[in-house]
Amino acid sequence: MRLLKQLVPVVLVALAGGAVVGAVQGNAFLTLVLGVATAVLAVLVYGWAVRWSERRTPVEVAGEGAVAAVGRGLLIGAGMFAAVIVNIAFLGGYRVDGLGSVAGAAGLLGFMVAAAVTEELIFRGVLFRIVEQWAGTWISLTLTGLVFGLMHLANQHASLWGAIAVAIEAGGMLAAAYAATRTLWLPIGLHFGWNFAAAGIFSTEVSGNGATQGLLNGVTSGPALLTGGDFGPEASPYAVVVGLLLTVAFLWLAHRRGNLVPMRRGARADAAATLAQ
Repeated sequence: MRLLKQLVPVVLVALAGGAVVGAVQGNAFLTLVLGVATAVLAVLVYGWAVRWSERRTPVEVAGEGAVAAVGRGLLIGAGMFAAVIVNIAFLGGYRVDGLGSVAGAAGLLGFMVAAAVTEELIFRGVLFRIVEQWAGTWISLTLTGLVFGLMHLANQHASLWGAIAVAIEAGGMLAAAYAATRTLWLPIGLHFGWNFAAAGIFSTEVSGNGATQGLLNGVTSGPALLTGGDFGPEASPYAVVVGLLLTVAFLWLAHRRGNLVPMRRGARADAAATLAQ
């Protein structure tokens, strides 16, 4: 019930905000404003839901240190994608044919802010955190990462490999970032930095959602094994490798800080009983 009490309000905000932002997508200014408004409202609703259902202060979205944490995440996420696109370009899979659209990038900024914030609140703030309390860090990271990846199968140019790649490189990495810091601001910054760099700067597809027009007029070509094909660079082996490396780094940091949660004794007993049947 605690999971539902937190999940339902945030999902409703995400769905309503997504519908409104999608309805004005042709207007860059409105997309930007409504996207940011959706993100702010989602954080406020999440904080209210946690206070209501857990009778505690939602320290994972505390204001203190939020800007610095988001900034660090943004730099890491954008740097990750830049490293991936440079490697693809080195083998001839990506090139820049001039400048793109500032207005398009502004609209994508609003869209990506809303998506990054709502998805992190849902998947890391509610699902990962609550499942982790019962099943431990490792199982929660695996399960929620898989669900996060499979969710992308609903996208326009989805593929099974693309969904698996997202589960590995993003679902696991973002959960590990939360485990290492116990704040949602770093994974929010990571998520936004990656997505905005992909769409708003380099103008590539993001998770099979269709072509985008950002600051650069980017052209992707070549074998799908290299570029990720219609799904976008997230389905490239380079993205999987970079995501895995960061996952390992964050999990090491979480272990060093004593932030890894073991499986509860009752959960172990339930799991053993299930296997015995």
